[in-house]
Amino acid sequence: MPERAAYTQSLAGCLEQSIGRHGLDEASLAAWTKNADAVLQGLRAEHASGSLALLRITGDTADIDAAEAQLARLSDGADTIVFFGTGGSSLGGQTLAQIAGWGIPHTAKKPPYQRPRIRFYDNLDGDTLAALLRATDFARTRFVITSKSGGTAETLAQAIATLSAVKAAGLGDRIPQLFLGITEPDKPGKTNGLRALCQSFGIPMLDHHTGIGGRFSCLTNVGLLPAMARGLDARAVRAGAQEVLRPMLDGARAADIPFAAGAAAMVALSKDRGIRTLVLMPYADRLGRLADWFVQLWAESLGKGGEGTTPVPAVGPVDQHSQLQLFMDGPREIAMTLVRLASKGSGPVLDAALADKAGVSFLGGKAIGDIVDAQGHAIAEALVQAGRPVRAIDIAVLDERSAGQILMHFMMETIVAGRLLGVDPFDQPGVELAKVLTKERLNR
Repeated sequence: MPERAAYTQSLAGCLEQSIGRHGLDEASLAAWTKNADAVLQGLRAEHASGSLALLRITGDTADIDAAEAQLARLSDGADTIVFFGTGGSSLGGQTLAQIAGWGIPHTAKKPPYQRPRIRFYDNLDGDTLAALLRATDFARTRFVITSKSGGTAETLAQAIATLSAVKAAGLGDRIPQLFLGITEPDKPGKTNGLRALCQSFGIPMLDHHTGIGGRFSCLTNVGLLPAMARGLDARAVRAGAQEVLRPMLDGARAADIPFAAGAAAMVALSKDRGIRTLVLMPYADRLGRLADWFVQLWAESLGKGGEGTTPVPAVGPVDQHSQLQLFMDGPREIAMTLVRLASKGSGPVLDAALADKAGVSFLGGKAIGDIVDAQGHAIAEALVQAGRPVRAIDIAVLDERSAGQILMHFMMETIVAGRLLGVDPFDQPGVELAKVLTKERLNR
């Protein structure tokens, strides 16, 4: 790993030397890694030409400036900011917001002033939305509506229902102050429903990046606006992401680039060792949404034409008491990635006398973080002993820099894996068909 990396990756637990015949042999991994070298050549060319926008987003700042201005406007006089958007228009923002402490009591950064709370409503449910609208003080609540295409039916339904409720509350004249839209600029000959709706009310807009799709949009204003709302430095997030790209842009080989080596190993396990399920299991509450975000990223990018593996989210240590039995002793078609945050010495220290009374004297004098650290490493060892493929990613400090690195790592790993499998990681034809059939059914 380069010195600049805020995380390390170990693939040792995926190899034949560690886990026997269920692991990757040297020839298999070398062949897929060589294929990844060819993929990297193409990516370097796309960076040079600017044709793959994700590779250039890390150097942009104008969109951050605009997002900061809109966030300051929305925060004025607000108690809560509600984010409407589904899939990639929400999960990246949730991931970054959770890293800042959203949804975890008493962990959020303490700013010099009271930030508005933030809420995400990414799933369309009539009862949930009705409850939100009944309980909302519209005068002190702000709404951010995100849809790349501007035609996402679920998000438009949320927006329309909320606009109607605000008008019914007698605050129709304040709608431009209470709302913000994020969607693509108008395109000739294509209707953008969200933009048309917002413009009809005079609602301010931020442009969604036209070259970066939803599940890859966590480093755009879509993901960074919620991150900034929880006090993260968006520029530092992007700087961390850029550090992940640097070895590739400098011409390093796939074997020396963590995301490329990871992609080669995950694809090799699938094609040569029958792995059908990939589990992402972070050992930190602040990384729980990372697993959910990864599931969409991997599934929607690679599940095409009979290719792909099924991603499964988990969180440690809790899922040691629910899913681990299957991972350890179920079908031999599961590979695990453990994401471990350095935790030794963190949290309360357990009283030795009380631990002795409870019959767990081995916990006496240990910090809670010591226990979690031991579990994260013990599970990796147990999987190896069981001959189960396991990769370990270790993060020293969870901050903006490491967050940007981890997000870019998984996005680039997914892109490389897609190209190794011969699928387009940026489209989603199965999802589009479901949208068409839903519209037809509603029209009937």
